[in-house]
Amino acid sequence: MTGSWRLSFDPADMQVDAIHAFLAQSYWAENIARGIVERAIAGSLCVGAFAPAGEQVGFARVVTDRATFAYLADVYVLEAHRGHGLAARMVTALHDHPELQGLRRWMLATSDAHGLYSALGWTAIEDSTPFMQRHFPDVYRGAAQ
Repeated sequence: MTGSWRLSFDPADMQVDAIHAFLAQSYWAENIARGIVERAIAGSLCVGAFAPAGEQVGFARVVTDRATFAYLADVYVLEAHRGHGLAARMVTALHDHPELQGLRRWMLATSDAHGLYSALGWTAIEDSTPFMQRHFPDVYRGAAQ
């Protein structure tokens, strides 16, 4: 049944309203403004999953220099369409994308999808000592939608 959904990398296919609606309710981007979602899409390599009727039911994006590094972000599939391997198909399509070959490092952060990523060859960071961050968890709270 996974063949009934279509994947696309075409920026013109991305349904920003649908993507924003999901992300604004997600645990990782709650209250994100639509304009920020638009900018994130514009600055990333994105893949969308589309149901046979054409509605966007999944999304994933990679922030990358296309030479050395990629950060996988905003991977989701709408609940009604889960269980058909769409998230794995999108991530695999990004792994296989011609512009993302030969990268030295891919990274992501997840609170609930370790099994998905492990099955696709991702591993936990064994020594997180070299990694640092600047994190502003409340940056979207109160932002204009």
